[in-house]
Amino acid sequence: MDPLVRNNVQVSGRGDPAILFAHGYGCDQNMWRHVAPAFEETHKVVLFDHVGAGRSDASAWDPDKYGSLAGYAGDVVEIGRALGLEGATFVGHSVSAMIGILAAKQAPGMFDRLVLVGPSPCYINDGDYVGGFGRADIEELLQFMDANFLGWSSMLTPQIMGNGDRPELAEELNNSFCRTDPEIAKHFARVTFLSDNRADLEDVPAKALILQCSEDVIAPEAVGRYMHRRLPGSDFVQMKATGHCPNLSAPEETVAAIKAWL
Repeated sequence: MDPLVRNNVQVSGRGDPAILFAHGYGCDQNMWRHVAPAFEETHKVVLFDHVGAGRSDASAWDPDKYGSLAGYAGDVVEIGRALGLEGATFVGHSVSAMIGILAAKQAPGMFDRLVLVGPSPCYINDGDYVGGFGRADIEELLQFMDANFLGWSSMLTPQIMGNGDRPELAEELNNSFCRTDPEIAKHFARVTFLSDNRADLEDVPAKALILQCSEDVIAPEAVGRYMHRRLPGSDFVQMKATGHCPNLSAPEETVAAIKAWL
């Protein structure tokens, strides 16, 4: 299957090199609509949907292939090869931050810069490592999702988004969750929240910028600081933006931080 069709790839912009934006869990490329256009003068802008999200070809979804984040990273590499990307910038939000790291390791030279927005290599606390959740918390969350996906979504999205004074943001995120096929969404949630990719932070062949939001309940500051320590030469920016989705809640700050680093 043509990866550009499978992943609903959209290319715009007149610049060079390329900058590829990858959306987080429960979202699609539309979540970058306030950020991506700001790079069209200087970059070739690439947007896509992970399989099962947005207008991707859901018939391409396979539970075995997508049983780990490596399957999603493989799709990114296929997109990059189809477009002939070299020395590109990867911008990944939430779970896609780790997908970008895996893609950079699968295809050295394709991405020489990684912008990691609210990244987490492991959501579960483990000894001295603070991921933000106890294992029992995650299991309870996943059980609730299995029993009542729509109720789970409406409960979780306001916590993810934060910015309680702007309820329209959580409503948009909730609507995005609800547009996703529930069975694919449940599977991806388990892959996301139960993954432990800490060992994959070794020998990443790209420079990295970590954009850490304030008051992020999904990827707290301790996680961002951990990423910064584990990625030699990485840069860390503590954003004023609150919540987990600065591409929606604070696009101007997000654009400014990325442009200043590039």
